Amino acid sequence: GFDGGKLVKGRKRHIVVDTMGCVLVVCVHAANIFDGTAAREVIARLFLLLQSVKIIWTDGAYAGAELIEWVFKQFACTLTLVRKQTGRKGFHVLPRRWVVERTFAWLGRSRRLSKDYERKPTSSESQVYLASSRLLLRQICNNQVRYKLAAG
Repeated sequence: GFDGGKLVKGRKRHIVVDTMGCVLVVCVHAANIFDGTAAREVIARLFLLLQSVKIIWTDGAYAGAELIEWVFKQFACTLTLVRKQTGRKGFHVLPRRWVVERTFAWLGRSRRLSKDYERKPTSSESQVYLASSRLLLRQICNNQVRYKLAAG
C-alpha cells in the first residue's frame, strides 16, 4: 500500500516502548492502513502482554476522540497526545516522543531493518523483536559492567 500523508510506500511499523526505550509491542502493516486503525491493534496487543498500563503517550497521528474513548472504555487507560507547541519554529524535542524516535534510530542501525526484505508482516515484526532483544541485551551488559567498575 501507499500512505499519501507520510509518502511511505510499502509498510509502516508501529512500536510501543517503555520509558527506557525497550520495545514492548510491534505491529507491521501495509502503508495504506490508517494510523488510528492500526493503533487499536497495537494497543490491544499491548494489553494482552501488560494489563497494568495506566497511561500511554502518543503523537498526533493517533489523535481522535473515538480512539481516546475506546482505550479508556476497553482498558481503563488514559491516552495522552504529545503535540508540537504552537508558535515554535524549527526543530525542538517533544517530551516523551523522543524515546520512541531514539528507539527507531537504534533499530535503524540493524542492517536487516534498513530495508523491508520480508514478504510477510509477521516476519518483519520478528526481525524488529530480534533487533530489540539485541539492544536490550547490550543495555543489560553495559549496566553490569558499569556496576562492577564502580564496586571494584
